[in-house]
Amino acid sequence: MVPASVRERVARGRVNRARARVVAVAVLALIAASLFAVALMVGQTFYGASEVLRVVLGQTVPGASFTVGELRLPRSVLAVLAGAAFALAGVTFQTMLRNPLASPDIIGISSGASAAAVFGIVTFGLSGATLSIVAIVAALATALLIYGLSYSGGVAGTRLILIGIGISSMLHSVVSYQLIKAATWDLQTAMRWLTGSVNDATWQVVAPLAVALAVLAPVLFGQARNLTLLQLGDDTAAALGVSVERTRLLAIVAAVALVAFATAAAGPIAFVAFLSGPIAARIVRPGGSLMLPAAFVGALLVLGADLLGQFAFDARYPVGVITGALGAPYLVYLLVRTNRSGGSL
Repeated sequence: MVPASVRERVARGRVNRARARVVAVAVLALIAASLFAVALMVGQTFYGASEVLRVVLGQTVPGASFTVGELRLPRSVLAVLAGAAFALAGVTFQTMLRNPLASPDIIGISSGASAAAVFGIVTFGLSGATLSIVAIVAALATALLIYGLSYSGGVAGTRLILIGIGISSMLHSVVSYQLIKAATWDLQTAMRWLTGSVNDATWQVVAPLAVALAVLAPVLFGQARNLTLLQLGDDTAAALGVSVERTRLLAIVAAVALVAFATAAAGPIAFVAFLSGPIAARIVRPGGSLMLPAAFVGALLVLGADLLGQFAFDARYPVGVITGALGAPYLVYLLVRTNRSGGSL
């Protein structure tokens, strides 16, 4: 029989952890909202909070209605949605496979969309919605190929990561070959698409990603508890009532679809999926799903990187350049730390 005092301390500890977690997520949401407001106000022309609010509410404000409503607002919304989508997909793979390297941009899923898009641009002159559809289908097909090659009575995280890295290398070769033979005008379009950018954001680009996120995010949130239990191992999770293969299949399909739609809308913004989960894990208390805090972190990364790319340097850089500069050192650090600790990928 557990003494009452022990039970009370355990219950109090759970309440305190839950309260701290809620506070951390609320702070992330507040920072994301503040950064979103800043993104709408600043630019070549500064508009105050009251003018921005009037535009968002649908009122006509001379100058601001176009600049804020047609340029800055879709750009900022796309940054938030793409960041959240990449983050949700990344933390899903990292949780499910119990490996921080198991991120869609590391294991080749984003590369599948990139290779197909570049091939479509250079070879067939595709653009717009058709190009987006090609990228989405290619990402799904790449994920299916990686999953199929890594499946052997189940999916081992290390095997899937290594196969994904190999597939990614092959796809990068395809991209390089296409860029070599591309005409100058196609090369500029392909490079802008490959880098990852929200510069060309319009409501027509934002809408499909918004719908995908509205449909697929609840699926991932619904599987959050089962994914957390999968970290204990397949056998333990199954003993606790988790349908392992069903959970894994639902999570993979939803996460890959989010990556596909986000990549089609904004390009393969580097390292957002890779960084969001680990950053969120250091901000919130352990013991729960990282889905929601990671989504806010992803939105913050893309919004912040876009603002830095626009205003922090003499030249303007696409958001993917900034996130790549942030993520590459962390990837090197993670690999060095794993090597020194004697662990394996």
